[in-house]
Amino acid sequence: MKNLFFITLCLLSVGCVSTTGNVATDGSLLREKPETEKFDAGGFDSYLAAVKESGTNMHSVMVVRNGKVVAEHWFEGFSADKPHVMHSVSKTFTATGIGFAVSEGKLKLTDKVTTFFPDKMPAEVNDNLKALEIRHLLMMSSGHDVEPKRGEGDWLETFFHAPFEHEPGTFFVYNSLATYVLSAIIQTVTGDKLIDYLTPRLFQPLGIKDARWDESAAGINCGGWGLYVKTEDMAKLGLFILQKGEWDGKRLLPAAWFDEATTSKIESLPAGTRKEDLKMKAEDSDWLQGYCYQMWRSRHNSFRADGAYGQYILVLPEQNAVIAATAQVNDMQAELNLIWEYLLPAFK
Repeated sequence: MKNLFFITLCLLSVGCVSTTGNVATDGSLLREKPETEKFDAGGFDSYLAAVKESGTNMHSVMVVRNGKVVAEHWFEGFSADKPHVMHSVSKTFTATGIGFAVSEGKLKLTDKVTTFFPDKMPAEVNDNLKALEIRHLLMMSSGHDVEPKRGEGDWLETFFHAPFEHEPGTFFVYNSLATYVLSAIIQTVTGDKLIDYLTPRLFQPLGIKDARWDESAAGINCGGWGLYVKTEDMAKLGLFILQKGEWDGKRLLPAAWFDEATTSKIESLPAGTRKEDLKMKAEDSDWLQGYCYQMWRSRHNSFRADGAYGQYILVLPEQNAVIAATAQVNDMQAELNLIWEYLLPAFK
């Protein structure tokens, strides 16, 4: 693992550099003909035909290559100006908020989580909970054996009162309440709800408008779910990540954050399983490539923000490309397989 102290130092110095502009005067991403950016329009047409033939319930898809939108399509009932529920794609926006807070010196990845919520702790705090750091929340390794289930009560208490059976950082359990805790930490250290904190730092610079985020009864943005943005907004975040924090000629976040946040931190095995016991091989699954900071590694040296029922921001560094997609599907691997089969070869 990289030296987190060094990374924090890097994040505390944000300078401006020149880069290719990303946006038109109205804040939208620039458009370009597919062939100009060496993307095969025929491959995109074949993808749309395969989606129709397979019955995959896609809502939208957008392809960005070299910083320009080269292909986009909204399916019946959906449109470019309609925000879409992100489900767990929300988590990647939350992690970006943590990156901003680290860059501003408001917290460190190694901060102990218990220090932010002393009044929410159980009567006895075991050693595993005492050892819990922000980075463990980011990498879905809080120490729980199973994901705590949120109910009607205080979600922070639900999280902290669930048994911490493992040393943090050693056991992967996908945990949406862990992301809620990250949102609560941002609100604690900044005094702003997560969406308000991100607005001047991320949403306004990237031209993301009309975003909304569900919140708990305690008035905390859900963090791990509940964000609504448009497909182009998803593509903008993907491009921002691909460009390692640069946007329209300015650096908003240090590249060090993205070097850290997009590399695998822990094997993304289902809780309590071993690779040799899995029915699916890693080469056939985009869920067995490792987990980063609120993002998944994917096949073909890519990584992604990933939300239930087929919401994706897929970042492909080797192709200098981003694919954003919304859907309502149960077989999310099949949705990705269509992208790999038809869209990946379209990058020339």
